Amino acid sequence: MSTTEIHLIDGAGNDFYFPVNPDEITISRSKGLETVSILSLGEYDVSGGEKVKEIAFSSFFPVAYDPGYCNYENLPDPQEAMNHLTTLMNSKSPVRLIISGTAVNVLVTLAAHGSSFRGGEPGEVYFDLTARSWREMKVHTSAAASASGAAAGKPNRPDTKQPSKTYVVKAGDSLSKIAKLELGDSAKWRQIYSANQQTIGKDPNRIKPGQKLVMPQ
Repeated sequence: MSTTEIHLIDGAGNDFYFPVNPDEITISRSKGLETVSILSLGEYDVSGGEKVKEIAFSSFFPVAYDPGYCNYENLPDPQEAMNHLTTLMNSKSPVRLIISGTAVNVLVTLAAHGSSFRGGEPGEVYFDLTARSWREMKVHTSAAASASGAAAGKPNRPDTKQPSKTYVVKAGDSLSKIAKLELGDSAKWRQIYSANQQTIGKDPNRIKPGQKLVMPQ
């Protein structure tokens, strides 16, 4: 079981744990974007002086428990889990996002999420999730708002362009296992090998912990 857990707590105290950790979490702060590799996270602190603006990640809800990547055994129904995320997104109240082992413990609103289904994986739901820092609404006069906008010079909108997705190999990994987690089909390991042959070498069975593999699109 992973030592890092990602969960959302709503205003009623309901605690929802994501069953599979993402490969990466993108954190947008006032000083720009930072991509955190969650599978090799270790101890990671977000400085209290830097206001988190947006947190985004991708993962999936599996149908059956697999100890290779699931955080717990009593898995939620994938479609019910997605419906729960939709309810939280449509709610006007914030939820608390916590990533254990880090200082990420913030009130957020779920700004957007998308889901997809992949052939050969009946019932499993893949998703992308974006959460934004929650702030209480404040009323400003139009004159004050105009002055504030002029002083800023341009909208304070984070750049959400995603970098090419990568995966950092860890102990016990195989290309088929990585293909299952990242591409939804263990048979697609050849695509990963083809995209990373120079890094891996002639033998696809000899991947090493710490190697950074580019995931095929």
